[in-house]
Amino acid sequence: MWLLLIINILGTVYGFYWYRWQMEITEPIFLIFVPDSPTASLFFSIALLGWLIGRHFKLIEALALITLVKYGLWAVAMNIWTQFEAGPIGFVGWMLVVSHFAMALQAVLYIPMYKFNWFHLLIAAIWTLHNDVIDYVFGQMPIYSSLSEFTQTIGYFTFWLSIACILLAIMVIKSSRNVQTN
Repeated sequence: MWLLLIINILGTVYGFYWYRWQMEITEPIFLIFVPDSPTASLFFSIALLGWLIGRHFKLIEALALITLVKYGLWAVAMNIWTQFEAGPIGFVGWMLVVSHFAMALQAVLYIPMYKFNWFHLLIAAIWTLHNDVIDYVFGQMPIYSSLSEFTQTIGYFTFWLSIACILLAIMVIKSSRNVQTN
């Protein structure tokens, strides 16, 4: 698990570096909502650290599950869509597809570790849906210039992806309660 923590920390640092130019032009009030994927991997890194030291940061765990799956799958979808709309995405594009799919996959593989409850889920759900509003109402979404004409469609897809990830977290709570009561 230590190796996974190191990999996630490195990915988080690289992700914030990747967003540097967008963060430079972002109004300070929106800064926390712009680097979506690195923030998700930061949440997971903190959750991993907690597990390694025998603690559960339950709100962080809820945020990690929902946002890692959401932004992992979102980036995969956007990069593949870009491949179809604009042509080959090259090495960097495929690196993003693989690394973001791995983000979503690790979140799901670690489901047995999560200990968040309904309160943590509620806060994480509000955070996630609020982030969608910041992205698609206030125009702070990640910029894919070849997909700019599809911003409304992407926003709609993103909203429903958020709902699906929140439903996944609800299933985690319900299944953990079944395990505890049986």
